[in-house]
Amino acid sequence: MNLQAVREDRQGKVPFEFIRSTYKECEPLKMAELSGVTYDKKSQVFVVTFMSKEYIVSYPEGRVFLKSENIEVEAYAIKTIFLRYLVNAKGIPPTGKSITYKEIPGGHVYYSNFYNRTILKLAKIYGNNIEDFRRAAEKVRGVKTKIGDAAYKIQFLNNVYLTFIIWQGDEELPSSANILFDLNTTYYFDAEDLAVVGEIAIAVLKGHGDLPLWKGLYQRKSTSL
Repeated sequence: MNLQAVREDRQGKVPFEFIRSTYKECEPLKMAELSGVTYDKKSQVFVVTFMSKEYIVSYPEGRVFLKSENIEVEAYAIKTIFLRYLVNAKGIPPTGKSITYKEIPGGHVYYSNFYNRTILKLAKIYGNNIEDFRRAAEKVRGVKTKIGDAAYKIQFLNNVYLTFIIWQGDEELPSSANILFDLNTTYYFDAEDLAVVGEIAIAVLKGHGDLPLWKGLYQRKSTSL
Protein backbone atom coordinates (compact mmCIF):
# COMPACT_ATOMS: atom_id res chain seq x y z
CA MET A 1 0.00 0.00 0.00
CA ASN A 2 1.25 3.50 -0.88
CA LEU A 3 0.83 5.25 2.48
CA GLN A 4 1.82 8.63 1.06
CA ALA A 5 -0.94 8.41 -1.55
CA VAL A 6 -3.45 7.42 1.16
CA ARG A 7 -2.45 10.42 3.29
CA GLU A 8 -2.77 12.77 0.30
CA ASP A 9 -6.22 11.42 -0.54
CA ARG A 10 -7.40 11.80 3.05
CA GLN A 11 -5.92 15.28 3.35
CA GLY A 12 -7.84 16.45 0.31
CA LYS A 13 -10.98 14.42 0.88
CA VAL A 14 -11.88 15.85 4.30
CA PRO A 15 -12.39 19.51 3.21
CA PHE A 16 -14.04 18.36 -0.01
CA GLU A 17 -16.59 16.19 1.78
CA PHE A 18 -17.25 18.97 4.27
CA ILE A 19 -18.08 21.57 1.61
CA ARG A 20 -19.99 19.00 -0.43
CA SER A 21 -22.28 18.32 2.52
CA THR A 22 -23.11 22.05 2.59
CA TYR A 23 -23.43 22.23 -1.19
CA LYS A 24 -26.07 19.49 -1.19
CA GLU A 25 -28.27 21.54 1.13
CA CYS A 26 -28.10 24.76 -0.92
CA GLU A 27 -30.77 25.73 -3.45
CA PRO A 28 -29.15 25.41 -6.91
CA LEU A 29 -30.97 28.29 -8.63
CA LYS A 30 -29.95 30.62 -5.81
CA MET A 31 -26.33 29.49 -6.07
CA ALA A 32 -26.42 30.11 -9.82
CA GLU A 33 -27.83 33.59 -9.35
CA LEU A 34 -25.27 34.60 -6.72
CA SER A 35 -22.25 33.07 -8.47
CA GLY A 36 -23.05 34.27 -12.00
CA VAL A 37 -23.05 30.77 -13.49
CA THR A 38 -25.67 28.90 -15.51
CA TYR A 39 -27.76 26.09 -14.00
CA ASP A 40 -29.57 23.57 -16.16
CA LYS A 41 -32.56 22.29 -14.15
CA LYS A 42 -33.18 19.39 -16.50
CA SER A 43 -29.70 17.89 -16.32
CA GLN A 44 -29.02 19.31 -12.83
CA VAL A 45 -25.63 20.78 -13.62
CA PHE A 46 -23.90 24.13 -13.29
CA VAL A 47 -21.78 25.43 -16.16
CA VAL A 48 -18.80 27.25 -14.65
CA THR A 49 -16.08 29.22 -16.45
CA PHE A 50 -12.68 28.39 -15.00
CA MET A 51 -9.46 29.82 -16.46
CA SER A 52 -11.09 30.30 -19.92
CA LYS A 53 -12.64 26.82 -20.13
CA GLU A 54 -16.13 25.62 -19.27
CA TYR A 55 -16.65 22.99 -16.59
CA ILE A 56 -19.76 21.16 -15.47
CA VAL A 57 -20.55 20.68 -11.79
CA SER A 58 -23.26 18.14 -11.00
CA TYR A 59 -25.88 18.77 -8.35
CA PRO A 60 -26.16 17.48 -5.69
CA GLU A 61 -23.18 15.11 -6.18
CA GLY A 62 -20.58 17.85 -6.70
CA ARG A 63 -18.72 16.02 -9.46
CA VAL A 64 -16.71 18.27 -11.79
CA PHE A 65 -16.09 17.67 -15.51
CA LEU A 66 -14.27 19.48 -18.28
CA LYS A 67 -17.25 20.18 -20.54
CA SER A 68 -15.55 19.94 -23.93
CA GLU A 69 -14.08 16.48 -23.30
CA ASN A 70 -16.30 15.13 -20.51
CA ILE A 71 -13.21 14.40 -18.42
CA GLU A 72 -13.85 14.20 -14.67
CA VAL A 73 -11.65 16.27 -12.39
CA GLU A 74 -10.26 14.16 -9.56
CA ALA A 75 -8.10 16.70 -7.74
CA TYR A 76 -9.73 17.43 -4.41
CA ALA A 77 -8.26 20.92 -4.14
CA ILE A 78 -9.80 21.98 -7.45
CA LYS A 79 -13.18 20.39 -6.75
CA THR A 80 -13.26 21.99 -3.30
CA ILE A 81 -12.61 25.44 -4.76
CA PHE A 82 -15.44 24.98 -7.29
CA LEU A 83 -17.91 24.05 -4.56
CA ARG A 84 -16.75 26.76 -2.16
CA TYR A 85 -17.25 29.31 -4.92
CA LEU A 86 -20.81 28.14 -5.56
CA VAL A 87 -21.72 27.86 -1.88
CA ASN A 88 -20.17 31.12 -0.67
CA ALA A 89 -20.95 33.44 -3.61
CA LYS A 90 -22.65 36.69 -2.60
CA GLY A 91 -23.57 38.01 -6.06
CA ILE A 92 -21.17 40.97 -6.07
CA PRO A 93 -19.90 41.72 -9.61
CA PRO A 94 -16.25 42.60 -10.36
CA THR A 95 -15.39 46.19 -9.47
CA GLY A 96 -12.32 46.75 -11.67
CA LYS A 97 -10.39 47.82 -8.55
CA SER A 98 -7.56 45.62 -7.29
CA ILE A 99 -6.31 44.87 -3.80
CA THR A 100 -3.32 42.93 -2.46
CA TYR A 101 -3.55 39.75 -0.43
CA LYS A 102 -2.70 41.68 2.73
CA GLU A 103 -5.82 43.79 2.20
CA ILE A 104 -8.01 40.68 2.29
CA PRO A 105 -9.52 40.19 5.79
CA GLY A 106 -7.17 37.77 7.53
CA GLY A 107 -4.53 38.23 4.84
CA HIS A 108 -1.84 39.27 7.32
CA VAL A 109 -2.31 35.99 9.20
CA TYR A 110 -1.90 33.78 6.12
CA TYR A 111 0.46 35.99 4.14
CA SER A 112 3.60 33.93 4.73
CA ASN A 113 1.83 30.80 3.49
CA PHE A 114 0.38 32.66 0.50
CA TYR A 115 3.73 34.26 -0.36
CA ASN A 116 5.64 30.98 -0.30
CA ARG A 117 3.03 29.00 -2.24
CA THR A 118 2.18 31.58 -4.88
CA ILE A 119 4.26 34.74 -5.23
CA LEU A 120 7.65 33.06 -4.89
CA LYS A 121 6.53 30.28 -7.22
CA LEU A 122 5.25 32.75 -9.82
CA ALA A 123 8.57 34.65 -9.75
CA LYS A 124 10.59 31.46 -9.99
CA ILE A 125 8.65 30.12 -12.99
CA TYR A 126 8.35 33.33 -15.00
CA GLY A 127 10.78 35.89 -13.56
CA ASN A 128 13.36 35.15 -16.21
CA ASN A 129 10.93 33.95 -18.85
CA ILE A 130 8.61 36.86 -19.59
CA GLU A 131 7.71 35.63 -23.06
CA ASP A 132 6.50 32.28 -21.75
CA PHE A 133 4.44 34.14 -19.16
CA ARG A 134 2.82 36.20 -21.91
CA ARG A 135 2.07 33.11 -24.00
CA ALA A 136 0.58 31.28 -21.01
CA ALA A 137 -1.53 34.26 -19.92
CA GLU A 138 -2.87 34.82 -23.42
CA LYS A 139 -3.68 31.11 -23.70
CA VAL A 140 -6.12 31.50 -20.79
CA ARG A 141 -7.47 34.74 -22.30
CA GLY A 142 -5.70 37.05 -19.90
CA VAL A 143 -5.99 40.79 -20.54
CA LYS A 144 -2.69 42.67 -20.66
CA THR A 145 -2.31 45.45 -18.09
CA LYS A 146 0.36 48.10 -17.61
CA ILE A 147 2.04 47.02 -14.37
CA GLY A 148 5.57 45.73 -13.85
CA ASP A 149 7.47 44.22 -16.78
CA ALA A 150 4.48 42.05 -17.69
CA ALA A 151 1.03 41.71 -16.16
CA TYR A 152 -2.27 40.09 -17.10
CA LYS A 153 -5.71 40.15 -15.55
CA ILE A 154 -7.14 36.65 -15.65
CA GLN A 155 -10.64 35.35 -14.96
CA PHE A 156 -10.20 32.58 -12.41
CA LEU A 157 -13.92 31.81 -12.02
CA ASN A 158 -17.00 33.62 -13.31
CA ASN A 159 -16.87 36.64 -10.98
CA VAL A 160 -13.34 36.23 -9.64
CA TYR A 161 -10.41 37.96 -11.34
CA LEU A 162 -6.70 37.80 -10.48
CA THR A 163 -3.92 40.00 -11.84
CA PHE A 164 -0.50 38.35 -12.19
CA ILE A 165 2.50 40.70 -12.26
CA ILE A 166 6.12 39.90 -13.11
CA TRP A 167 9.23 42.04 -12.63
CA GLN A 168 12.19 40.60 -14.48
CA GLY A 169 15.41 40.18 -12.54
CA ASP A 170 18.77 41.71 -13.42
CA GLU A 171 22.33 41.69 -12.07
CA GLU A 172 21.35 43.77 -9.05
CA LEU A 173 17.86 42.60 -8.18
CA PRO A 174 16.25 39.17 -8.35
CA SER A 175 13.02 38.67 -10.27
CA SER A 176 9.81 39.24 -8.32
CA ALA A 177 6.07 38.89 -8.71
CA ASN A 178 2.75 39.71 -7.17
CA ILE A 179 -0.90 38.70 -7.41
CA LEU A 180 -3.73 41.20 -7.05
CA PHE A 181 -7.42 40.45 -6.54
CA ASP A 182 -10.51 42.31 -7.63
CA LEU A 183 -12.12 44.08 -4.67
CA ASN A 184 -15.15 41.76 -4.90
CA THR A 185 -13.06 38.62 -4.24
CA THR A 186 -13.83 38.62 -0.51
CA TYR A 187 -17.49 37.93 -1.37
CA TYR A 188 -16.46 34.56 -2.81
CA PHE A 189 -13.33 33.37 -0.99
CA ASP A 190 -11.62 34.02 2.34
CA ALA A 191 -7.89 34.52 2.85
CA GLU A 192 -7.19 30.84 3.50
CA ASP A 193 -9.03 29.84 0.31
CA LEU A 194 -7.08 32.35 -1.74
CA ALA A 195 -3.75 30.69 -0.98
CA VAL A 196 -5.18 27.61 -2.71
CA VAL A 197 -6.77 29.71 -5.47
CA GLY A 198 -3.40 31.29 -6.26
CA GLU A 199 -1.62 27.94 -6.30
CA ILE A 200 -4.21 26.39 -8.60
CA ALA A 201 -4.18 29.41 -10.92
CA ILE A 202 -0.39 29.27 -11.28
CA ALA A 203 -0.50 25.53 -12.00
CA VAL A 204 -3.14 26.01 -14.71
CA LEU A 205 -1.22 28.98 -16.12
CA LYS A 206 1.93 26.86 -16.28
CA GLY A 207 -0.06 24.23 -18.16
CA HIS A 208 -1.32 26.87 -20.62
CA GLY A 209 -4.90 26.19 -19.55
CA ASP A 210 -4.63 22.49 -18.73
CA LEU A 211 -5.31 21.26 -15.20
CA PRO A 212 -2.37 20.09 -13.08
CA LEU A 213 -2.09 16.36 -12.45
CA TRP A 214 -3.01 16.53 -8.78
CA LYS A 215 -4.56 13.69 -6.82
CA GLY A 216 -4.52 14.68 -3.16
CA LEU A 217 -4.90 18.18 -1.76
CA TYR A 218 -1.93 19.86 -3.42
CA GLN A 219 0.49 17.11 -4.44
CA ARG A 220 1.02 16.20 -8.06
CA LYS A 221 0.67 12.61 -9.11
CA SER A 222 1.96 11.01 -12.28
CA THR A 223 -1.48 9.62 -13.15
CA SER A 224 -3.99 11.30 -15.47
CA LEU A 225 -6.97 13.32 -14.22
